[in-house]
Formats: sequence, C-alpha cells, structure tokens
Amino acid sequence: MRLSSARLHITATLPRRSSSALVRQRATLRGVARPAAQYRFNSSLSVQKERVVFDGSLLQVREAPPHPKAQESRNSPLQQYYKLVESGVLRADDHQERIIGKLQRLHDDLLHYEPPHISHTPASNSLISRLFTRQLGAAPVTAPVNTPMGLYLYGDVGTGKTMLMDLFYNTLPPHIKRKRRVHFHAFMIDVHKRVHAMKAKLGARGGDPIEPVARDLAQEAYVLCFDEFQVTDIADAMILRQLFEKLLHLGVVSVITSNRHPDDLYKNGIQRQSFLPCIEILKERFEVTDLDSGTDYRRIPRTLSHVYYDPLTPENKAEFEKIFKAFTSHDNEPVTHNRKLHVWGREVLVPQSTRSVAKFGFLDLCGKPMSAADYIEITKNFGTIFVTDVPKMGLSQKDMARRFITFVDACYESKTKLFISSEVPIYQIFANDPSASSDEISDHMRSVMDDLGLPSDLVGASSMFTGDEELFAFARCCSRLVQMGSKEWAETAGVQ
Repeated sequence: MRLSSARLHITATLPRRSSSALVRQRATLRGVARPAAQYRFNSSLSVQKERVVFDGSLLQVREAPPHPKAQESRNSPLQQYYKLVESGVLRADDHQERIIGKLQRLHDDLLHYEPPHISHTPASNSLISRLFTRQLGAAPVTAPVNTPMGLYLYGDVGTGKTMLMDLFYNTLPPHIKRKRRVHFHAFMIDVHKRVHAMKAKLGARGGDPIEPVARDLAQEAYVLCFDEFQVTDIADAMILRQLFEKLLHLGVVSVITSNRHPDDLYKNGIQRQSFLPCIEILKERFEVTDLDSGTDYRRIPRTLSHVYYDPLTPENKAEFEKIFKAFTSHDNEPVTHNRKLHVWGREVLVPQSTRSVAKFGFLDLCGKPMSAADYIEITKNFGTIFVTDVPKMGLSQKDMARRFITFVDACYESKTKLFISSEVPIYQIFANDPSASSDEISDHMRSVMDDLGLPSDLVGASSMFTGDEELFAFARCCSRLVQMGSKEWAETAGVQ
C-alpha cells in the first residue's frame, strides 16, 4: 500500500482522535518512511509496497516481504545507466536514456515471463520416427501469446550499440539461466555446424534440419542477444527465414543490434525475394528502434594507452618484445611455439603463446586463407594478442586487409587486449599515401572519417574500399581500433 493510500485508509478506519494527535501520527509516519533519495535508481517494479501497521499507539511503516523475482529487478538497465552516469563513466544523454527505457520495458516483461516447455525430439531417419516428429515435435504454428516483443536496435558506427547490449545482458534477472549473447557472425557459424550435423543424422532420406536445430537452440537459451546483425550470404538468408520463425514460435525472445533497418538487410542480394518474409517477421515481432541521435559516443575523448607501436624501428621492436615477455611471465609457463588450435577439422598454428597470451606475425595471421571462425577460435583461447609487422596495405593486399578487419572485429567482440606494431600509424595502414592531401580524399571517405571524428590527416586517403558494406567495415574497424587503444579498454580487456 502506498503512503498516500495508507493515510486515507487510516483516517477512515481508526477511532476519531484529536487533530493534534493525528498530526503527530502523520509526522511519525513520515519519520519512519525511507528517504525518497534512496529510490533514485529504482524502477517502478523494484520499489516494494509498504504495509502500515497500527499497534494501538504508534503507526509503523514496514516493507512488505519482497517477491523473489521483484527483488531481482533492483538491478535493471535504467538503474545501471543512472549509476554509470553518476560515476562519470557515461554522460547523461536524453536520447540514449529513452532507448534504455525500451530495454527496461523488455527487462520488466522478462521478469515474469515463463517460456513454454520444449520437448526433446531426437532426429532419426526412420519413416515412423519422422512422421511422429512431424505430428508431436513440430514447433507451434504461432508464438505463445505472452511472449514479450523483441527489440531491434539499428544505427551507424558510434551510436552505442555495444554499450546498450552490454547494459541489457548484464542486468538480466538472475533467474534467467537460459540466455546467450553472441556476435551474429559467430552465431551463424554455429548454426551452419548444427545444420550440417543434423543433415548427417537425418540421413539420405532427408528431412527438415532447421526444426530440430531451432529446438536445440531454444532449449539452450530463451533470451538471445545478437550483436552486429547483417546478412550478406545467400546461405544465411535462406536459413534465417525459417530459423527466426521457428525460434519465435518456440517462445525465444531476442534483442538484435545492426547497422541497418530491416528493410535494408540483404539489399540487392541473390534471391532476396525469399528473404522478405524474414524482414516482415523482424518488423512485426520486434520493436524497431533507430539509435542515431547525432552523437557519436566513440568520439568522446579518451585517454590513450600505449598499445600501438610505429614505425618498425629496432627500438620499437625491442620495446614490443619486452612487453610480450612481461605479459607471458604472468602465466608462469614457458612460451610454446606452434601451438595447434583445431577449427572445423583444420589446424591453426599459433607461433608463440602461453595459456592466455599469443603472438602472431601479420603474415601468419592475415597472409594466408583464414576465416572468421579461425579468428573467433583464436580470441576465445587467448585474452591478450600481440601482432607484429603490420604493413601499409594497398589494393594489391586487399584480401589481407579484409582478413585484418575480420580479426579486429573478433578481438573487439571478445574484449581481447590487442598490441600492434606497424609500419605506419595504425589508422593509416589502409591509406594509399599517408601524406595525401584532403583534396584526394573521396566523398565516401570524408563522410566515413567525419562519422568517426577522425581528421583526414590521421587516416589518409584510400581507394581500397568502395562498396557500402566495405566502407562500413572499414569505418567500424578504424573506430574499434581507436576504442581498443584507450586506457579504459586496456584496463578492462583481456579477462578470460
């Protein structure tokens, strides 16, 4: 019972007393009530209702026993945001606060959401088993009516997508154990592995591999958080259409961040018409929110940490090696040469490593065919990575440049501590000519650098990246390198 309603109830039910006594009672009531300031970070769900007890002579205010799940909401997205603002980690921003209000809405909905039970239906290639699976094991035709609506947050580089996802995932109610946060690229690699394995189980007679894969994913997590959702591959596009539909029907709730509005996904892609139903699902079952507010949160000044070394002088090489030895000494084990990692049945060699630190030459990392799966496996095994001898790259090294961008993305998503020695300043490794004048910079490049808050003389001119997707990947890589070179990143990254 709220304080105001308690007063009305007391006035109506207690024996009449003098007005001065009633004033004293109200003063006592106000005296024992908690100060409002203590509720500053509380959402409406986390403030407990109060009970008023009359013992004949004194009114007392006591907190009602909190509901276990209501108590969990005391750590919520909005509360955490206010704390970060008060501590100076974040700056107050009205637009960002409104976005976090949407995360708060979903957080509150999940607080009381009970996902449907998902029965296990093992794959089999027998006719009877497949008929039984179709009758009893298929996903529901429609999503459960009480399933909270998901969130689709889209915006350009520097709009705070990763921070918002961190805020939401890290404040999920503790009773939610079946949850997963994953970079979308890594998620699709996992899905393709599962589909491949399921096809092998189904055998020559075939069957739908997406249904059991979706069921397994839903059993593992009913809250899914996808970072950097993008569709550039026809194989992904064809799987996603069915997968999203089945996950939603199984009661899975998702939060998605992307650089594109759903209508712009897989634009000009092969057989895009077949992907349109997935776009409609995103628009109907998710609250689509634009994050762009005119503020680039990565442009806020940061104290730089010394993690990038250029040029490749003997002095810099010696300093770089000294830091590597300092980091490896913490593991109290000798450096292993050519450690083998296994990725999809292949071996990836790590030139030098301990259990948490690895060192690669640039050509070892980007000079041979390597995939995103390889880089994800590397960053999963090592919290700190040293990369030596990164050259300035031109059009003839475009494949290596793409691999390096993929590697940086993997390091960023896994919060890896990264040290790099390079021929030129790290932000100019893709430039045609580090001394190029601003007149030689294309409109595309100028727009990218403006978005990043990087002056033209820092990045230089480049004609290597032309398409929209390439330009965005380049912009994101530069922006992430800036962030990963900050003191804040150096102090918090590298924890496995």
